[in-house]
Amino acid sequence: MNTVSRHLRLRKGLLIAGTCLLTLTARAQESESLRGPDGGTTYHVAGIEVLAVTGKPFIAKDVIEWTRTLEDGSTVTTHLFANMARDSQGRVYRERRDFVPANSDKQPVLKEIMLFDPEQKTRTTCVMATRQCTITNYRPAVSYRELPVGSFANGTRTLARETLGSNVVDDLNVIGTRETTTISAEVLGNDHPLVSTREFWYSPDLQTNVAVTRKDPREGTQAIHLGDLSRSEPDPALFEVPAGFTVHDLRRKTLTVQ
Repeated sequence: MNTVSRHLRLRKGLLIAGTCLLTLTARAQESESLRGPDGGTTYHVAGIEVLAVTGKPFIAKDVIEWTRTLEDGSTVTTHLFANMARDSQGRVYRERRDFVPANSDKQPVLKEIMLFDPEQKTRTTCVMATRQCTITNYRPAVSYRELPVGSFANGTRTLARETLGSNVVDDLNVIGTRETTTISAEVLGNDHPLVSTREFWYSPDLQTNVAVTRKDPREGTQAIHLGDLSRSEPDPALFEVPAGFTVHDLRRKTLTVQ
């Protein structure tokens, strides 16, 4: 083999090696992260609040429809339903489910169940994905005191209240109230006053709101009501920890398995 041939073969080998090196380098760069993780933003919309009142049992669905107006003027509407109940002892059963698009047939996924026991003063939260429950202390509330109208929070906020009259919902006599809260400019970094309203339809018999509508420029409109309402006594099994779930009692720091 002459010198020219050896040089050509050597040059070809170097070109192939260089190409392989570039390919490996490109693949390594593709596998490397170009940024850190992002925690994102999560939202929670509270449903109908239920007091630990005895002798007034019911079963219902907490139905929430949430409409938000985006910066470009378009809207996003999601909804969910979550089963809830209160027995004659004042124990409360609640579910937490994910929102789904309002225009879809998707079913809200059950994430957690919460059991409130006013006698034991415990709150038990069970996570469906991990099949684990935690027991924490719970201070039951059996009454609610309205905030007086006028200014509050050192004069940075103002509350107004008006009566909407009476109505009948699911054979329950209800009383309507609308509250308007104004947050002064610059309190939250806002350059203009923020005005939000909340509308309540309250059943004195159940001592529970059966419908609530919240309108807030920061959060959109949240329309909440109790659906499929029944005055029946819930099944006692509803207030027990699901079978097979591990229970962490954070009050005593013990571990048991049901």
